Amino acid sequence: MDGGGFAAVWWVRLDDGRDMVLKVAPAPHVRLLRYEQGLTEAEARYFRLVSADVPAVPVPPVLHHGTDADLGEWLFTGRLPGRSLADLSVTGADLTRARHDVGRALAALHRITGEHYGYSDPPDDHAGSGPGGDGLGFGGGGGGRARGDTWRDAFGAMVDDLLADAADWEVPLPAPASRIRALVDRHGDALDQVHRPALLHFDGWDGNVLAAPDATGAYRLCGLVDGERWLYGDPLLDLVSPLLFRRVEDEPAHPFLRGYANAAGVPLVLGGGARRRLALYRMHLYLLMTVEMPSRGITRQRNPERHDRLTRLLDGELTGLADA
Repeated sequence: MDGGGFAAVWWVRLDDGRDMVLKVAPAPHVRLLRYEQGLTEAEARYFRLVSADVPAVPVPPVLHHGTDADLGEWLFTGRLPGRSLADLSVTGADLTRARHDVGRALAALHRITGEHYGYSDPPDDHAGSGPGGDGLGFGGGGGGRARGDTWRDAFGAMVDDLLADAADWEVPLPAPASRIRALVDRHGDALDQVHRPALLHFDGWDGNVLAAPDATGAYRLCGLVDGERWLYGDPLLDLVSPLLFRRVEDEPAHPFLRGYANAAGVPLVLGGGARRRLALYRMHLYLLMTVEMPSRGITRQRNPERHDRLTRLLDGELTGLADA
């Protein structure tokens, strides 16, 4: 199956006719970004957590998670029906109801509260920072994936890890790492407005959302997949990927946001602090997408459009944060 950037994915049909999905992580010797440590195990835990605590949100059932010192990790899940919103968008299908459903689903996930901010603990055999040491010498995740007792600390550690990865992989950025980190510190007061670590999917872009027509022909949500990047933090972080390359605050009538507000039971009010956090989260996402290019075999020469677009968007968010 195509579409994945981290794991290799197969659609498997068993002898008894059941369909499932097999995801195989990179081999143990393959270099990973710092936050990618233990992603397959994290995805298994996420699907189990959501199935148990938020059964109304459709995620794949976990059938088996395995690990081997030589072969790495693999994950068998049930195969959900439907097609991704990314595929359906090309057909011109009306996805209004499906996007409304996505907003409701994420609002339901956000009712779950974690005990810390940031990523979940990886298993012991996946602990440790990425290759090359701390790179820029920033704090990072303290030997594991980034987390903290406050959202300011956790988010800062997430950015630190990406900047260290950029140094390790020699990824050119549109601004010095010190400037990027200084902007996170400058808007720390906005991050301190987050007082509850909500359960986040993080990666809810159209490629990770499945929909199928109901009895009336309207497309409805039938699957939220690729949950390996989940973490605990600010619910606003989950509003960025579903409107990828766009600004949430500029589209208050978007069906995704209407669905989210309806399920949350309160209007989605984006004041000054919230807008600054959204800018930080877009900056983080564009930074992540830029830093991961070498590890995905994506080069400026082979994908100039992606490189140029991310550079422009990242530079725009940095400029906006500097002026805010």
